[in-house]
Amino acid sequence: MSDSPLANALIIILLLFFTTLCVGWIGSAQDPAVGENLMKLFEKEVAGSMSIENPADMCAKLFANNLGACILLFLGGASFGILTIFIMSLNGIVIGAIMEIVHLEHPAIYVAAALVPHGIFEIPAFIISGALGILLAQSLIAEWYGDGDTGTDAKQYARIFLLWVLPLIAIAACVEAFITPVVIHLVA
Repeated sequence: MSDSPLANALIIILLLFFTTLCVGWIGSAQDPAVGENLMKLFEKEVAGSMSIENPADMCAKLFANNLGACILLFLGGASFGILTIFIMSLNGIVIGAIMEIVHLEHPAIYVAAALVPHGIFEIPAFIISGALGILLAQSLIAEWYGDGDTGTDAKQYARIFLLWVLPLIAIAACVEAFITPVVIHLVA
């Protein structure tokens, strides 16, 4: 692995995310009822509160939803990383399962159109937030053993969060609300 703790944490979170994404995809392919149930849950809990008719409202709600998820990923490190790992795994499973369900009804280009425009911003924001959560957990463990200062580390991680994650989720929300629907319409 790399010499940089952040690079190592990013690699760990990337591997976790893509592994759980594959688990969700394969699980849904093996039992479509699992994917359909996750799709219904997603529609009820996330998509159901957003108005497609008003992109500005949708943008604000997407931003708030993703900000909350990213904050939980980051601060989940205070649970020694358990919450961070759980949330990242759950997101991977749900996204993988939904991708498989959508893929059953639409061609791959449609799935790509629905995910790529905003996903190129949103997924890195989630990955960075999860990596910061892992670093926060490592810092807590190091301090527990008398070899660290979690307060100082947390301030450094919060700066990274504000400089990278916040802009990425703001861009992702705008793209998802204003551009992704247009791209989907073009390929549908």
